[in-house]
Amino acid sequence: MPYLDRVGEVFVLHLGNEGEPDTPNPFNPRWLDQVDELLTEVENFDGPAALVTTAVGKFYSTGLDTDWILHNADQVNGYIDRVQILFARMLTFAMPTVAAIPGHAFGGGAILAAAHDHVVMREDRGFFCLPGITIGASYAPGSIALLAARLPTRAVHDALVTGRRYGGIEAMSAGFVDQVAAADDVLSTAVDYARTLTRTRGRTLHEIKELLYAEPLALLRTPVVGIDKQVILKDN
Repeated sequence: MPYLDRVGEVFVLHLGNEGEPDTPNPFNPRWLDQVDELLTEVENFDGPAALVTTAVGKFYSTGLDTDWILHNADQVNGYIDRVQILFARMLTFAMPTVAAIPGHAFGGGAILAAAHDHVVMREDRGFFCLPGITIGASYAPGSIALLAARLPTRAVHDALVTGRRYGGIEAMSAGFVDQVAAADDVLSTAVDYARTLTRTRGRTLHEIKELLYAEPLALLRTPVVGIDKQVILKDN
């Protein structure tokens, strides 16, 4: 399960268990509960601060938990709503946010990274990928709107309609990530960047983000309807 570290004024939210590298960190309901609690803990801190999210091993996150979806078809819409609310929360977080990607960021994991203010990715291994087109998986409207608002239009179009996998250098060239770093430096690079902006934390930053991303936020906060596990997991 996710857990928090802290480096001075920078909180580090690890998306997976300590000591368990190479897990895909999917967004199952228990994971969503824990992340929600940890984000609230960070928000309740009083003073200058920033947030970095990261993971250990070859995955940042693969996004939706397809195994959970297969076994809980009657709860899919509510589950997607919760994921969309997480994206909206990260997009408007009232402190600087940085995603430190040590490897693969797929699907919802890539969208979560895009919701951060700044993204650092490992330069030599791992992929940023939106694979829905290759597996017949649909995207909720809010997710598409978030990507369109945060990433270069032509590049995100190509990523969505081809399902192409972008390594760190390619992802930076496409505008999907802001920096690349060696494997051992991804987290420290993200923390160093976040540290420079801790004093921007607060109400004004939150208001700027709310206004800047008003349209995708409206869609992210609108409950989805008519989505079932077949639409999410494969072509009909």
